[in-house]
Amino acid sequence: MSETTGADPRPMSGTKVTTAQGTRAVRDGIKPSAMTQMPDAAGKPAWLRVRVPGGARYQAIMDIVRAHRLATVCAESKCPNIAECWGRGTATLMLMGSVCTRACKFCSVDTGNPRGWLDAQEPAHVGEAVRLMGLQYVVLTSVDRDDLPDLGAGHYAACIRAIHERMPTTAVEALTPDFQGRHELVARVLDAGLATYAQNLETVERLTHPVRDARAGYRQTLDVLRFAKRHAPQTVSKTSLMLGLGETDGEIDEALDDLRAAAVDVVTLGQYLRPTRNHLPVQRFVTPEQFLHYREMALAKGFAEVVSGPLVRSSYRAERVLEHNNVGLDAAVLRGIRDSAAAALRC
Repeated sequence: MSETTGADPRPMSGTKVTTAQGTRAVRDGIKPSAMTQMPDAAGKPAWLRVRVPGGARYQAIMDIVRAHRLATVCAESKCPNIAECWGRGTATLMLMGSVCTRACKFCSVDTGNPRGWLDAQEPAHVGEAVRLMGLQYVVLTSVDRDDLPDLGAGHYAACIRAIHERMPTTAVEALTPDFQGRHELVARVLDAGLATYAQNLETVERLTHPVRDARAGYRQTLDVLRFAKRHAPQTVSKTSLMLGLGETDGEIDEALDDLRAAAVDVVTLGQYLRPTRNHLPVQRFVTPEQFLHYREMALAKGFAEVVSGPLVRSSYRAERVLEHNNVGLDAAVLRGIRDSAAAALRC
């Protein structure tokens, strides 16, 4: 496998790179394998088309992120909503660098071992960036940092406190790693002052491996979510499931039951999209109507809200999640998206 430096503007996916901090990593997280030759489900549907990022507000957010040496999950994970979210002046900030110690087969974040590297100035940069953006709701997430003694929990807490120091009324959501299931580390983040705590289940139990890294676990995530709600009952608990990886309706139903048993408040459901050819292939494209069906099914189980749609991601319109209207993606809107796409194809 060839190796490039972090200065290379276009390193090939799956190649080894060296970051500015000296970390050797695999670009986009996954090396080429037999999986690379596996095709996606035929015919990417028109409703998954998104516009190319651009516009003044998008550029302003990009400038703030770069000036403060921050990473965003929006860019690192190739989120399809980056144009919409940044255009509205919201972003999900990714803490502790852009190299993850895990290698989940759905995720395009670079993977490697930072060997303890951490930017001590990041909490101050995060707090100042949030102030400059004028955010009233901010989502923090991170790479997994299994190389750190506290797995990054203390750094999370420092970033949350730095935001509150500069923006006391800003609500903070943290989408964290599983911290290897260590409750005391989850508590450290919760005690820093959160509006919402999220840890993603990602998929149904049968598909957890190979979809997620071997160090992650279906039951471990459920245990973290259950503890979080017990420790901080006033904090909204949240998780996410990707659909289109080969799960059945029965398995989705079972996963939702498990999440309710863990007292999870909010679930987001979205379409899995293959970030590179080296990642898991898409097994099916879930229709907007099916997403609405899954939302109704989940709401009937007692979740406070279920955000469900083809382009929904964990932090999509996160500040609106308790409006109880699918963050504006109601049936009429989703039908309109599909009808407009169909009309465009006919032209």
